[in-house]
Amino acid sequence: MALLHQATLRPSKLELLSAYLNRGGLTQLGSYRFDDPAGEVGIETHLITDGSGGVLHLPLTYRSEPLAGADEWCVGTIEHSVLGTRWAYNGCADPVYAAELIRVILTGGSQVEQYFETDAGEKLYKESTATVIGSGEPGTPVPSMSGVHAESFDADTMIDTGGIQVVVRHGLVTPEPDSTSGTLSGTWAGNDTPVVLAYLP
Repeated sequence: MALLHQATLRPSKLELLSAYLNRGGLTQLGSYRFDDPAGEVGIETHLITDGSGGVLHLPLTYRSEPLAGADEWCVGTIEHSVLGTRWAYNGCADPVYAAELIRVILTGGSQVEQYFETDAGEKLYKESTATVIGSGEPGTPVPSMSGVHAESFDADTMIDTGGIQVVVRHGLVTPEPDSTSGTLSGTWAGNDTPVVLAYLP
């Protein structure tokens, strides 16, 4: 379960992504979240378009402190009216995102439910704007990670965790992979046909 705050963000997430991608006119099509088991890192993946017909799939992690050794993957900082300064990273270089992505694929997991916490302490359900599901089976063993090395190729990023590799697709207009050993597929408003968002080679 992801517990969100009703907060003001400066810049907004779309403004942050627009500056990072150096593109204007971005529109959010949907997003989904995974949980950090330790409850420290926010994990949110965005599905956006710039109106040209393509869809971009961009995982972000939000941290209360900089992630050591990941300066080149830093998307920027956000001033959160409740949590203070948050450092946003391309999730492909964040071990917390990599571990959760691999777990979801291998165990047939999905996005987590989201709730807003009000000032009165109430929890209000927030409908997900994207739905994802892993192709694996519950109870499948998840290999341990010895580290994370991310490298981008064209519209994809390969994440090597030492024990297993996973590819995150960013440009969803490119052909889907012909052969995989596991996938994360998703749908969102206006797109009811599952699209492969990430896969195990």
